[in-house]
Amino acid sequence: MKTLLPTALVGSLPKPAWLAQPETLWSPWALEGDALVEGKQDALRCAVHEQRRRGIDIVSDGEQTRQHFVTTFIEHLSGVDFERRETVRIRDRYDASVPTVVGAVERVKPVFVEDATFLRQQTDLPIKWALPGPMTMIDTLADHHYKSREKLAWEFATILNREAKELEAAGVDIIQFDEPAFNVFFDEVRDWGMATLERAVEGLRAETVVHICYGYGIKANTDWKATLGSEWRQYEQSFPLLQRSSIDIISLESHNSRIPLDVVELVRGKKVMLGAIDVANNTIERPEEVADTLRKALRFVDADKLIPSSNCGMAPLPRDVALAKMSALSAGAEIIRTEVAMAV
Repeated sequence: MKTLLPTALVGSLPKPAWLAQPETLWSPWALEGDALVEGKQDALRCAVHEQRRRGIDIVSDGEQTRQHFVTTFIEHLSGVDFERRETVRIRDRYDASVPTVVGAVERVKPVFVEDATFLRQQTDLPIKWALPGPMTMIDTLADHHYKSREKLAWEFATILNREAKELEAAGVDIIQFDEPAFNVFFDEVRDWGMATLERAVEGLRAETVVHICYGYGIKANTDWKATLGSEWRQYEQSFPLLQRSSIDIISLESHNSRIPLDVVELVRGKKVMLGAIDVANNTIERPEEVADTLRKALRFVDADKLIPSSNCGMAPLPRDVALAKMSALSAGAEIIRTEVAMAV
């Protein structure tokens, strides 16, 4: 029987200390060579085990085999020089040293397919795999070849589509595209960003998700959030476009945010992956808190289209906190399942 309100994680889980430095974003690997390959697989096994043990219904890799949700994918492409770095403004929010596009970008070989195949072997539950979206990819690079954000985004969209089709063939049920840039570059989203995302999902039979978040709890993001006022309504720019798109599932953060839940009404008819777990602090939600967030969301999305999730990735959190938050997510979803069943 299909699970009502299936739970899922948006992205990362903390890596074990023997693989990378805990509570540190994008920390270098502690292993190398064959030991690193084995260590990544062991970490992925642990992530699957903990998700299953704590009641997560749609299993992901927890990003155990990658350091960064964008650059790990880009590292496998030709045409990008990681030795030639420049400082650019990321999402109009903070400066970062990034690699440079020096030639035509091409996917020389599959990037995540081997890891996804390994994930598929670990569980019979539905599995989800995340890829960076085209707009967020171009916002994480200095471009000296295409000299056009739109042209580079179209190239990435075509590359992502090939990768997504091979992930689908490897048994991935849900393919997620991370597009935090959609919360910033509204004119570009309207003019060509949505079109490039549609190109990335073209021809897929697997369900597709777009995840648009406000970012991790790092200082640059929390400082930005502090400027957004009493209500965060950035989703009002992209949601009407997404409602008319071929994307199946819209992922948004909600718990402990200033996002009015009525924005969910703008994607009525789509499945909604609703963030009911805050990833910006170490406080472990009570199941009833999670249930309350989901209960409020049900005014704007039908129960059979609601997927309770985390707001974003949990890599910066202590491992025990992240695991406890997973348990809270599952327990809160179970409260609402019971209420929905009783109301029928």
